[in-house]
Amino acid sequence: MMLGSLGNSSSIPSTFTLSGIPGLEHMHIWISIPLCFMYLVSILGNCMILLIIKTEPSLHEPMYLFLSMLALTDLGLSLCTLPTVLSIFWMGAREIGHNTCFAQLFFIHCLSFLESSVLLSMAFDRLVAICRPLHYASILTNRAVGRIGLASLGRSVALIFPLPFMLRRFPYCGSSILSHSYCLHQEVMKLACADIKANSIYGMFVIVSTVGIDSLLILFSYALILCTVLSIASRAERLKALNTCVSHICAVLLFYTPMIGLSVIHRFGKQGPHLVQVVMGFVYLLVPPLMNPIVYSVKTKQIRERVAQAFCY
Repeated sequence: MMLGSLGNSSSIPSTFTLSGIPGLEHMHIWISIPLCFMYLVSILGNCMILLIIKTEPSLHEPMYLFLSMLALTDLGLSLCTLPTVLSIFWMGAREIGHNTCFAQLFFIHCLSFLESSVLLSMAFDRLVAICRPLHYASILTNRAVGRIGLASLGRSVALIFPLPFMLRRFPYCGSSILSHSYCLHQEVMKLACADIKANSIYGMFVIVSTVGIDSLLILFSYALILCTVLSIASRAERLKALNTCVSHICAVLLFYTPMIGLSVIHRFGKQGPHLVQVVMGFVYLLVPPLMNPIVYSVKTKQIRERVAQAFCY
């Protein structure tokens, strides 16, 4: 038995096969045009946000420092998936080595959960600004913002770090085809010829301890904000307070809606059209980095003015 297993080890695939859009392979070159445009706008938009915040001293405040963290995270997410997506749609290169795949899924999941932490931090920033405005400067100092950022990064890295090693110990002797144009943990572990119960349980634990807790705390923060805003006598002041939250609420919806949708499809929608799963995967990783700079450029006066100056001159 053991000798037979060793004898067949050479047949174990050393690569995974990524997928484009099923049934539309003949149109991949045309589909790559809007994908390239989305990547270009995402990268340039987030770089622009970072440059404006860095060069404008008046924006060196907690709200904009958290925004720069969000832009940096979105930029990282775009750069993580760009090589494999474009190599598939431009050149039809679908093969990816195991170690490269594990590294990519590490960065994708780490940055995704980091974005969840940053959105929670931004909710806390709005909570303090609206509910405790007199103590805002003393609570959210630059040092405190830096510590929150480091804690968020440390949590994401610590939770995702074991995943590549847990996947690496598995043999992959069956199908090697992944459903997306990039590697995700829940996709790769299903290809293993071994018991994946530990990975499944740990993956669920990571999701609950990051996205689950963060989303509940964001909802709780906005419940407190709403109670405070409703207690304000002036209607104009209520609208002004709520207006400062619109950009963040849009960012939260842009991030959590496709993430929850993709998770539901992976776990419960196996009988549904595969195309829906693929499209939802692109929405999950491409739309938030694309739309966040646009939303904040439109809704934030200081950034909107700097963008207008840059295009006028």
